[in-house]
Amino acid sequence: MQCTLGVDVGTSSTKGVLVTVDGTILATATRPHDVSRPHTGWVEMDGRVWWDEFVEISRELLAAEKDAEIVAVGVSGMGPCVLLADEDDEPVRPAILYGVDTRAAAQIERMTAELGVSGITRIGGSVLTSQAGGPKIAWVADEEPDAWVEARRLFMPASWLARKLTGAYVLDHQSASQVSPLYDIENERWHAPWWQRYAGTIEAPALAWAGDIAGEVTDAASALTGIAAGTPVITGTIDAWTEAVSVGAHETGDLMLMYGTTMFMVFTSSIEGGEKAMRTPSMWTTAGAFAGTRNLAGGLSTSGALTAWLTGLTGADYPQLLTEAAESGPGAGGVLMLPYFAGERTPIQDADARGVIAGLTLEHTRGDVYRAALEATALGVRHNVETMRAAGSDIRRIVAVGGGTQGRLWLQVVSDVTGLVQEVPETTIGASYGAAFLAATAVAPSGAAPVITDWNPITQVITPNAGLRDLYDTLFDRYVRLYEGTKRVVHELAATQRGEAA
Repeated sequence: MQCTLGVDVGTSSTKGVLVTVDGTILATATRPHDVSRPHTGWVEMDGRVWWDEFVEISRELLAAEKDAEIVAVGVSGMGPCVLLADEDDEPVRPAILYGVDTRAAAQIERMTAELGVSGITRIGGSVLTSQAGGPKIAWVADEEPDAWVEARRLFMPASWLARKLTGAYVLDHQSASQVSPLYDIENERWHAPWWQRYAGTIEAPALAWAGDIAGEVTDAASALTGIAAGTPVITGTIDAWTEAVSVGAHETGDLMLMYGTTMFMVFTSSIEGGEKAMRTPSMWTTAGAFAGTRNLAGGLSTSGALTAWLTGLTGADYPQLLTEAAESGPGAGGVLMLPYFAGERTPIQDADARGVIAGLTLEHTRGDVYRAALEATALGVRHNVETMRAAGSDIRRIVAVGGGTQGRLWLQVVSDVTGLVQEVPETTIGASYGAAFLAATAVAPSGAAPVITDWNPITQVITPNAGLRDLYDTLFDRYVRLYEGTKRVVHELAATQRGEAA
């Protein structure tokens, strides 16, 4: 039985799926893991865990289906991450994660001053923020010289797995475009002068597209994973983009909403006919997963992480809190929350933002607070969508993906707050499924490539409640004003949390 194997390294777990070449899921496996937060604003992880978990998952899936013949392997992972390794491919320090890690503020400021905002956006597409990989590379050079002197290669989770499986040193264009400002987004290549200036001792990885074959499984990798030597492995890309592929939300005009530990949004446009990538200072302009496409992307630093925090704080489980949140009703009884519990990425780009809960009284319940948290993430999505539209995004279709789509209430709250119709596919297992699809596409006979709508049809449509429009218009206005009204005090509190003098 011919199958593909897809594995995605996420923030809270690594997930794998074994899929037949017609899209049928045969088996899944998960390995939970934790990130490390050694200092305020630092979020990192031991990159060696990614390969260890891949090996475990591969062996578990193959054991579950003895007749499976793996014809290709798909890889995916969170990002943009900065994992620096030495000449023997040993990590020189833990991987620095994506925009939730805000340590490189000084490097962002310095690089922006040195290169200029106009130059950075012209070459890299986006202003420098905590999401950008370039300043994080510079941070290691500035702050950890012992690690920097040993560093020779740059990896992200997908490229690390591809390296371990095949020996190829390659990064996909989409991931590379988030190593801003070191990638030239219009010419689709590393920008050599800036690479030399900020990452000169690092060998620049070769570039490919997400679905391109990076190489074949080596004998050594086969012995560890159980996958036959010679099996093709795709280059892969960042999980949000792979997840968009998994639900067919990667065509021009599509917007993907990924409900996970964080919330991520990816809008796809075309650069055919000489069109240039859209740019706005408060969002991320990136290369797409496929040649000829560009993305305008954004992300909340917390979504599922916020609801998980509340379950731990209250001791209640998700079903109970969802029931109580539904009973609370729209508007959460007058409680309004800012979801910036780990700073915020887009569109405010404020690493020193913090969570705020306003309007509490002694009469409020944990259901009200949980409802306010769901509405806070929805208001954050609306803020991003309105910013994308202001930048010229012609959003024609919205597809919801990720673990958060399993509960109808959160989906409905987002549709009600944003006014958006959301399509939900049959399978929302996530990026691992998209990686398996890309792998199947890479090895399909000419003219017989699989179609994602055959693999994963839309089975649910969430429509907004028009009767709640006025309520949520008012709440959104208050949401924006609450941030502006509390920003100064919150920044002072953030400084205190870092141990800085008032």
